[in-house]
Amino acid sequence: MLLLLIAALLSGTFLAAGAQAAPKGHGHGHENIGGKSGLNRVDLKGWAKAQLKADDARHDKKRRKAAATTLSSTAVLPARTASTVTRQATLLQAADVAAAADPSTLVLYDTAGPYGQLGELYAMAAANLAGHFGTVTAKPVQQYTAGLVESYSAVIYIGSTYYCCDVPDAVPAAFYQDASTTTKPVLWMGANIWNMANSVGVAQFTQKYGWDPTTSYYEDGGSIGTVTQVTYKNQALTRKIPAGQDGGVLRPNVLTGPGYPAVTRLAEGLDTSNGHTFGWAVRSSNLTYIGEIPFAYVSENDRIIALEDLLFDALAPATTERHRALLRLEDISPDSDPAELRAMADYLKSQNIAYGINVIPVYTDPNGTYNNGVPQTLTLAQRPQVVSALKYMLARGAVLMDHGYTHQYGNVANPYNGVTGDDFEFYRAHVDASDNVVYDGPVAGDSTIWAQGRVTSALAAFAAVGLPKPTLWTTPHYAGSATDYKAISANFSARLERSLYFSGTLSGNSAGPNVFIGQFFPYVVKDVYGTKVLPENIGNYEPDAYNNHPARLPADLIASAKANLAVRDGFASFFYHPYYPTQPLKDTIDGIRALGYTFVSPTSL
Repeated sequence: MLLLLIAALLSGTFLAAGAQAAPKGHGHGHENIGGKSGLNRVDLKGWAKAQLKADDARHDKKRRKAAATTLSSTAVLPARTASTVTRQATLLQAADVAAAADPSTLVLYDTAGPYGQLGELYAMAAANLAGHFGTVTAKPVQQYTAGLVESYSAVIYIGSTYYCCDVPDAVPAAFYQDASTTTKPVLWMGANIWNMANSVGVAQFTQKYGWDPTTSYYEDGGSIGTVTQVTYKNQALTRKIPAGQDGGVLRPNVLTGPGYPAVTRLAEGLDTSNGHTFGWAVRSSNLTYIGEIPFAYVSENDRIIALEDLLFDALAPATTERHRALLRLEDISPDSDPAELRAMADYLKSQNIAYGINVIPVYTDPNGTYNNGVPQTLTLAQRPQVVSALKYMLARGAVLMDHGYTHQYGNVANPYNGVTGDDFEFYRAHVDASDNVVYDGPVAGDSTIWAQGRVTSALAAFAAVGLPKPTLWTTPHYAGSATDYKAISANFSARLERSLYFSGTLSGNSAGPNVFIGQFFPYVVKDVYGTKVLPENIGNYEPDAYNNHPARLPADLIASAKANLAVRDGFASFFYHPYYPTQPLKDTIDGIRALGYTFVSPTSL
């Protein structure tokens, strides 16, 4: 899904919440993620309409050309049978080329056309994932020069601008040529693969790769259909796109007959409107092609999991299968119940599970929301019983993590009530008339100095009660500005969280202060801010629905962990609030362990 219009940047549509806020009146806080990741203030409806219109125009042009072409003009090609939709699954196989020991990735992205700003957002998402494997260079595809691919272990191209009709092709011919001749792995997502075939010659392309992009389209039988599932490594992954915002998935026209190599269907797309399956991701020779860009409308069970694993084929094909789990206890503050904390510590110690404890060093309720209208502020120094419980937890396998300073902002509703744990600290937000949390932008006065001041105050509060200096951080409600993330990361070895990545981070040309892509990871990455980020990818236990997000129970977390088994060296990472009973936590841990995951300490990563 892919492109954006400047006017749309003002629309306020939030498609990605790395973390949503707490439900009103929940008690003291909730980090619940709301289940989706994707794009903020991006007009995907407009982009989808433009993409499908361009695909129809390309299809019509091909039909007109075919009608005017005699059969003898294609007689030089080997005989073939073509089908946009096939129903025979193929065995998985790794890429034919080995990656370097210390892999480097070149990410190329579009910037042209009315939705050109979208390319950078997707490039950041791809670069973050590639950052798990080694170094990453990201640049607009227009800047590609001949031979550049040979300086890298692999190249990723993200076709977010559909070059056709009134949008001239901005991809250099040198890239098309190099992509077709290199032995390095090439991973291509989305549009313009047909332009590569036309550039290098359709016959040359089809005889090397075994399928014809120039006769592959986003529709099957006159419609893009309803592609709701992608099956990969025996895991049925979801694909949930709101009505009117689906730009479709390209259906590869696989060719058979003498002279055509086999095409491996790595992942199967299912169109529930007609029951047809097709190659959602295919590979032949060194080219892996995915028929869409799966970075929008992402959930914990989503088809993005297939892409996250396919990167191993290009960048670390010898990786051994391994599945690890991470747990952190969330929103612990001076207002927490020491008995609940000790009970959690005893249970987790009995299971030999090391875990993170996300501590907010200052609790404040500036308007007395939960204190009969009387403002209240508590520090760790004022709550020795809580400090004692925290030390009890640390002695039994816990790892101290910093979860902001107050986990709220001033005395204003941000978006609920100004109370620690309920509200955002580093970003402004409100709840709209449809009960959605809408992100409004950085807080007033946001700066490196301001963010550093929050961190310094938090660390001083830990030191004042004899607690160790935390080396890990989680941004309250997973939301801060790029400035905040960079300031925070100067103080900690890693963040354990989902994060927001802002327009202009790669290019220096921002589309607006609130245009970003939210992302979570199945493994440790070094992101485009230059920071190590530890994964949180299956969410948290939440028995109540809120802000249009459904309840999330142990069975849901376990199902997400199962889907993530498709990532050959991935995690099932979740969090839990210690004010809930231990039984749902026990059920979740038992279910994740039964899938073959091993719990590890956050400090081991």
